[in-house]
Amino acid sequence: MPTAFTLVPTPEETVSRTSAEYMANYAWPSWYGNLARFQEKNLGKATWQLIDTFVPYFLLWYAMIWTIELGCSYLFTLALAFPAAAFLSRIFILFHDCVHGSYFASERANTILGYVCGILVFTPLEDWRFSHFLHHATFANLDARGYGDISLMTVKEYKNASFRRRFGYRLYRNTFILFVLGPVFHFFLNQRFPTWNTGRAEHRSVIITDVGIVAIGFLVSWAVGWKTYLLIQVPVLWLAGGAGIWLFYVQHQFEGVYWARTNQWDPLRAAFEGSSFYKLPTVLRWFTGNIGYHFVHHLQYGIPNYRLKDCYDAIPELHRKSPLTMRKGFSSAGLKLWDEDRQQLVGYP
Repeated sequence: MPTAFTLVPTPEETVSRTSAEYMANYAWPSWYGNLARFQEKNLGKATWQLIDTFVPYFLLWYAMIWTIELGCSYLFTLALAFPAAAFLSRIFILFHDCVHGSYFASERANTILGYVCGILVFTPLEDWRFSHFLHHATFANLDARGYGDISLMTVKEYKNASFRRRFGYRLYRNTFILFVLGPVFHFFLNQRFPTWNTGRAEHRSVIITDVGIVAIGFLVSWAVGWKTYLLIQVPVLWLAGGAGIWLFYVQHQFEGVYWARTNQWDPLRAAFEGSSFYKLPTVLRWFTGNIGYHFVHHLQYGIPNYRLKDCYDAIPELHRKSPLTMRKGFSSAGLKLWDEDRQQLVGYP
């Protein structure tokens, strides 16, 4: 077994070192080098993804506006909000690739598209990049929790916590609050302000994104009315946000997941066992941009979403990872705490 790698604990130091840098110091197995060739960008595939994602999304917006202006039942509008939210979720995957600089070969192109997608998904590029890179540097590490992830307490911490803290934690981890109310708070409110310990670039990205959101809101409201805009924007973003939070949750909170203290933390185990292989039906895999191959993404985040499946199919060693079915994935919502003695997620004591 390779020697465990020790993470730098402070966020300021950690964020200055990308996961590629600290993982470079680790004794990876020989097959790990095969992942690198899948980082190559494909302009044709990237361009086609933009077409097959943005065009249907805006057409669905037009159709929803049309149903409202014709005086149809709002149920027709809500019915169209579901596929629109699915396409918006796919836009977030493109945004996610741009955050990693893995969508286009051009850094400038990634930045421009990242800001455009960020405005549509109400998420500032640089500010989210800060927390997301911290997530990549600290995931599955019990001593470095709290960066770009769903909050998790150990059984011991929960038992020793005050009543107020336990109540707050149970409230936060409540399924309804996390996946139903959570998207409203996170995407509509929380991300309108910069993360407290970020710098100028992150603050500037929040301002640009907020201005872009307001500008689009005013433009659409001017064209079709603010009521029509809200009747469409709110449910679409809420549904897409709920799906996004669920995907982010199930990628690192499931039965059999790996968590360890810094002195025992192993990056290969963290990627393989600390991230899920969420096996989704073909249609959902398309809408989620192959993000179900999340353990591959954590092994090498420079791989574009349109090459993750190719990478998995081509490297036999990746097939050792057991898939997480949708049924098992849903059951993970009942797992609330990490039991260090049993090395597994459990429910409340």
